[in-house]
Amino acid sequence: MGYASRFMTQTIESTTPDATVVPGSDGLLLEIDGQIVPNYAATITPFKEGDVVTGKVVRIDHDEVLVDIGYKSEGVIPSHELSIRKSVAPGDEVEIGEEVDALVLIKEDQDGRLIMSKKRARFEKAWRRIEAAAESGEAVEGNVIEVVKGGLILDLGIRGFLPASLVDIRRVANLDEFMGTTIECRVIELNRQRNNVVLSRRAVLEEERKEQRQEILDRLHPGDVVEGQISNIVDFGAFVDLAGIDGLIHISELSWSHVNHPSELLSIGETVQVKVLDIDRDRQRISLGLKQTQEDPWQRVVDTYNVGDELEGVVTKVVTFGAFVEILDGVEGLVHISELAAHHVENPREVVAPGDPVKVKVLEIDDERRRLSLSVKRVEGQVLPTRTLEDGYDEVTDEGYNAEDYASSYPADEPVATADAGTELVEGEIDAIPDAEIDEAAPAAEATEEAPAAEATEEPAAEEAPAEESAEDAPAPDPAPEAETPADEA
Repeated sequence: MGYASRFMTQTIESTTPDATVVPGSDGLLLEIDGQIVPNYAATITPFKEGDVVTGKVVRIDHDEVLVDIGYKSEGVIPSHELSIRKSVAPGDEVEIGEEVDALVLIKEDQDGRLIMSKKRARFEKAWRRIEAAAESGEAVEGNVIEVVKGGLILDLGIRGFLPASLVDIRRVANLDEFMGTTIECRVIELNRQRNNVVLSRRAVLEEERKEQRQEILDRLHPGDVVEGQISNIVDFGAFVDLAGIDGLIHISELSWSHVNHPSELLSIGETVQVKVLDIDRDRQRISLGLKQTQEDPWQRVVDTYNVGDELEGVVTKVVTFGAFVEILDGVEGLVHISELAAHHVENPREVVAPGDPVKVKVLEIDDERRRLSLSVKRVEGQVLPTRTLEDGYDEVTDEGYNAEDYASSYPADEPVATADAGTELVEGEIDAIPDAEIDEAAPAAEATEEAPAAEATEEPAAEEAPAEESAEDAPAPDPAPEAETPADEA
């Protein structure tokens, strides 16, 4: 005889002294006053509030479900106790004849009904399962039931939160595509007192891809050209997903021409052909190049042009030390500030602006450093528009260019302005003209800081003429102090 039968039989025998259990009936039959009658009390399962019982669904109404658990009356599961989902229809959650587990909430309410909860029974079982999974590190499976701000809600028997940043290895633009799907996650945070479960699908995916990474690393070699998808763009380059592992295209390897930001050329999700430049197998890092899969326009320059050729181009950028002119797609040359005009130029914006078409002469082709030095002023017959800094142009900056990279193209003795023999040198142009272009009297001009260059070409007249006569010939208001000393001695 089972425990329940013995319990109910003892209860009946204590209330009905003449009742005895029929041998072999397992407590289901009683003999009372010589008659054998069914022991209905023995069929009732004993339980108390808080117990989880199993029953069969016998009726489904619009707001509740009736379940037969072998009690004197059916248990009632209100619709809001069926599921952790919001506004669920009872018919969508259970079916007639289905066996369900339910937790006893109230054994007998004011109407004498047995009130139960299906979702709380699942809640208890789910917590035990989730706690075990969190301890062992195993994945748990759940159905996505809501898309909320910042992530997804999964039905695990309890509500689990999956942050948007942990939904996938890559950022997911539209979380709605996961609605209704069943996914595996790892439990990363658990707090039963607060009913808080935080999940990570990314951890599961990264574990799956760990073996794939090693396979890819073993397969790739420097020089291979492979296809990948742009997974992320940052200031210093772009990351490419190579079907399981990320490789980096540094910004310097994106294009043969200067690139301010990778987003100028690429977008997330774009498929590209890249060349493997280097592989660090210990750190699992792959360096990639995009420009290496494209024709090198510099080679066209080397094969086609020579020093002295005149070409047409467009000003692309203006920096403090000159202007860059594009002569071919992806090929820019530098027109140093000293090669912009025959006169002294304080600010390159006085002469050129981005977008200006110009003619240039090739001064130097540095194949090793991939540097092209150009000149605007040496193109005969070219007339550029006259500009002033009040025309509304922005103040120039180096915009990431390093002037020292181009310094060797313009040595100190390179002529940066021209002056015909006998031409009077105007103050302000002296600094623009190198020593090689100034005649032998140039040292005297330097010694007399305020005297004009033309006066410096004459022989010192301290012994033949007084200082006043020298002052008449000089356009400067006062002679320099150095000029007064020999005059006083005379």
